Amino acid sequence: MSTVSSIVSNAFADSATMLRRQLRHMLRYPTLILTAAGVPVVFLLLFVYVLGGILGTGLGGPSGGRDAYVNYVVPGVILMTVATAAQGTAISVAIDMTEGIVARFRTMAIARVSVLTGHVLGSLLQTLLSIAAVIGVALLVGFEPTADFGEWLGAVSVLVMIILALTWLSVALAMVAKSVAAASNMLTPLMVLPMMGSGFVPTDSMPAGLRWFAEYQPFTPFIETLRGLLMGTPIGHSAILAIAWCAVITLGGYLWAKKLYNREPTQ
Repeated sequence: MSTVSSIVSNAFADSATMLRRQLRHMLRYPTLILTAAGVPVVFLLLFVYVLGGILGTGLGGPSGGRDAYVNYVVPGVILMTVATAAQGTAISVAIDMTEGIVARFRTMAIARVSVLTGHVLGSLLQTLLSIAAVIGVALLVGFEPTADFGEWLGAVSVLVMIILALTWLSVALAMVAKSVAAASNMLTPLMVLPMMGSGFVPTDSMPAGLRWFAEYQPFTPFIETLRGLLMGTPIGHSAILAIAWCAVITLGGYLWAKKLYNREPTQ
């Protein structure tokens, strides 16, 4: 029992060390947070100010238009921020795998899982900071959430689950990729999925085939759960689906990444 406790304690200590490494990297390159938030902010401004007037028609009855659309589109932009940050994590892991630092870690007496855990926890903090920046811009352009403290807490909890799921998936995909560029390209579809769900327009406005895909892909329950918590719209069974998708993606991504890390000494 004492041996197991010692192993777990060492794993936590080594993970904390790897997390500090990621935090120092984040402080050294603050533009990483700005980059993760920059692309979603551009899309937010583009859709609100260029297309929001027409896309918002019908969303809020007679008072629809741009004001209604900004409240509709922000949850989708937040999910796009999570996907953009996951792409950055994949690039960071791919750099570690190709520059030899992971090979160096393998020669040290540290818990193997701590290397990947450090990346995931560091990405979690970086993504939450990026989301805070995006929400700040959204408030400036007219976003008016109706959530109370409990609903904000629920929204943050859902976002943490989604971030962990997509980050573990991005870590696994980065270890499959043969280069940093390939790792970056493999995560690009994640940035498109919010647009092919209910993030930017209602799914019932889409053609039949695309509507079927939009309604059954994981980003739609993610967005509808977040929208319901922030704006008070009906959530239905989206929360259950979102939690189920998060559990499946997180477990699958973790086991896949762990298997690849233990099997392949270098890439």
